[in-house]
Amino acid sequence: MPITIYGIKNCDTMKKARTWLDSHGVAYDFHDYKTTGIAKDTLKQWSDELGWETLLNRAGTTFRKLPDSDKEGLNERKALALMLAQPSMIKRPVLDLGGKLLVGFKPDVYVKEVASKGKRKG
Repeated sequence: MPITIYGIKNCDTMKKARTWLDSHGVAYDFHDYKTTGIAKDTLKQWSDELGWETLLNRAGTTFRKLPDSDKEGLNERKALALMLAQPSMIKRPVLDLGGKLLVGFKPDVYVKEVASKGKRKG
């Protein structure tokens, strides 16, 4: 299974992650939330595996600009609905290694988890 990186093209963290993958010769597909969105089933699967709290980007401007009524009483159902409506509220990147998900970009974790899985054949 190919590696897929999910995020937004112009996000600085995404740029760092993609640069890391490119510089380490890791083959991947890029899924842009802004142009493609995210499937409800995919987001629910991630939430089941990682927890919605891990996926929800509370630090981003999109979340911070929400009315307080949307931020109060957050639970999985409400958080998933917010992330589906505005995928920029999903932490970035989400890296699907085909059986394991990584959220955020941490070079030391990528070295350990990614480098051996996605080497281009050449």
